[in-house]
Amino acid sequence: MLTLLHRCGSTLLTLGSLQAVNRSYYCTQMGKKVAVVLAGCGVYDGSEIHEASAVLVHLHRGGASVNMFAPNIDQMHVINHLTGEPTNETRNVLVESARLARGKIEALSKLSVKDHDAVIFPGGFGAAKNLCTWAVQGKDCSVNEEVKATLKAFHSEGKPIGLCCISPVLAAKVLPGCEVTVGIENDNNKYPDIEGTGTAINQLGCKHVSKSVSECHVDEKNKLVTTCAFMSNAPIHEIFDGIGSMVQGVLKMT
Repeated sequence: MLTLLHRCGSTLLTLGSLQAVNRSYYCTQMGKKVAVVLAGCGVYDGSEIHEASAVLVHLHRGGASVNMFAPNIDQMHVINHLTGEPTNETRNVLVESARLARGKIEALSKLSVKDHDAVIFPGGFGAAKNLCTWAVQGKDCSVNEEVKATLKAFHSEGKPIGLCCISPVLAAKVLPGCEVTVGIENDNNKYPDIEGTGTAINQLGCKHVSKSVSECHVDEKNKLVTTCAFMSNAPIHEIFDGIGSMVQGVLKMT
């Protein structure tokens, strides 16, 4: 019995130590204010809902406060998420993003870099259709002027930027020479279409770094933290964990 108690005590001590470390880490992040930039609501024409939710969960778990923003513009188009086909509707990116933000969101034009410690861009096709035109023009795309200004402002202030899924291409277009990941190249089963995106990123003068879905890549020089999220065919819990790695990387840099 004494042996068992000693063993249990050792285990409790170990668990207690881990919990203390976690509390210590999260306490150091208290008071950090992070901006999250959305691109609509729904994977095919807006922000990927699971990714956006994961970002918010990990930020709040990390002790950060969050303000959400989106450009006040029309979407490139509207997709029926049941059929995958375009519709004849017109929808506004800010209005649609308000669905994810539970109404608490502002126009991207109101985002002040001086009032925030970091910024994060979830993925989804909206990042490649509404925040830029990568979905139709690839590396020759244009980036929304407010999005471009936001990235440049945080970068020039030396404040960290987090991006996941396809949104790292925004950094590749705006921040020359940066390093990002959108997954693992040469693995078409788990990471389809990564090779073409990675090649395009390299052609822009940036560096694509192959990382698994559970990992993030940290570009220390540019204070960029990226992870592939739904650019992979991974189970949702692996994507959630990878986004957690990205968020933690961002918070560590604040």
